[in-house]
This record gives sequence, C-alpha cells and structure tokens, in this order.
Amino acid sequence: MTDHPRTILEQGLETLGLKATATQCDQMMALLDLVVEWNQKINLTAITEPVAMVQKHLLDSLTVQPWLKGPFVIDVGTGAGFPGLPLAILNPSLRFTLLDSTGKKIRFVEHVIQSVGLPEVTAVCVRAEHFKPEQRAATVVSRALSTIPEFIRYAGHMVSKNGTLLAMKGKDPAAELSNLPPQWRLLGVEPLTVPGLSDQRHLARIARVLLDAPV
Repeated sequence: MTDHPRTILEQGLETLGLKATATQCDQMMALLDLVVEWNQKINLTAITEPVAMVQKHLLDSLTVQPWLKGPFVIDVGTGAGFPGLPLAILNPSLRFTLLDSTGKKIRFVEHVIQSVGLPEVTAVCVRAEHFKPEQRAATVVSRALSTIPEFIRYAGHMVSKNGTLLAMKGKDPAAELSNLPPQWRLLGVEPLTVPGLSDQRHLARIARVLLDAPV
C-alpha cells in the first residue's frame, strides 16, 4: 500500500472525476510545502501531517469544482488559501480574488501566488463586508467560515445577478437554512465526499431571488 502524498492527490483527483496536469499537481504539492514552511513562523493550520494535508486542504477544497462558475471567483475568509488556491490551480482560465482580514495570512497567499505562478489570482487583506469588487463574481465561496445567513450578509454584495454563493460546511446545515434573508433562495444542499475521509461535508448553494422585471 502506498501513502505518498503525491499519489494520494492523484488518486483523489481521479476519484473526484477531476483532471489535472502534472504541472498542476506539482503546483498543489508546492503549495503544501510552503504551508509547512510558513507554518513554523505563523499559525496557518493545525493540520501538518502530509497525507492529511492533501485530503483536508487540497481534495476538500476541490470537491466544489462541479459547481464553480466563472469567469470571476471570490474566496471569502481564505486563511492559508483554501479553497481558493487549489481551485485556482485547477482552473487557470478563471480569475480569483482571495480575501482575508489577517495580514500575515494574506502575505503568505501573495507569496504562494508568486512562487507557484498564479497570474490570475489576487489576494486582498480586507474584511469581507468592506470589500468592493470592481466586478461582481459568478461564484463567491467560503469554507467553514460562519453561519450561512452571516455569509450572505457580508458577502452577498459581491455576487453577480445570476451568480451563486457556495457555503462549504461540515454537517448538514439545515438549521442555518431556515433563516435565509428574503431576497435569497436555496438552490440545493449537496453532500460531499472527500476521498480518504469519513468526515461529513456539505455544500449549500444559494442565489438571489430574481424578479421578472428587467434590471
């Protein structure tokens, strides 16, 4: 049995039905190497075992790929760059903006962008509710950041008319979904499976309520 992190990544991508080039896999593994290096100086993650990092950072991030819409994606509360950086590596034709209010984490993300070579990715140190994008995004995603109503409250203004909020959660967020603002609707809750993990994962997809009248 092999448990080399690169092999776990490649097998996990195949299980998820995702295609990645050798260069993209190199970039993802380089990202994890940088997380380990910087984690010695600043608190990026409590997950440091190599295989667990592949599963809980890379593959977990990539489970939302089927629902990702471009050309512009915003990752809110990106932390050490998840899920935004793995998704950006897998989707080089899309533009990504990664937001976090912690300067040290954004400096790390900026370093990864330069080191790994991700010209279509921008990192911004700002609180989400204060961010005013030049263009609204087709997809705004967050991973285990807050309750869904709070996510809508501080990130809803970033979503384009036909765009989608993707809230990555652990257990089924049914209780959170009973209190959506009236101008938003639930598109669906998708159970997610991360290869190699038995932990619960769910994705809530939320969109604006569109009126029949032209905007």
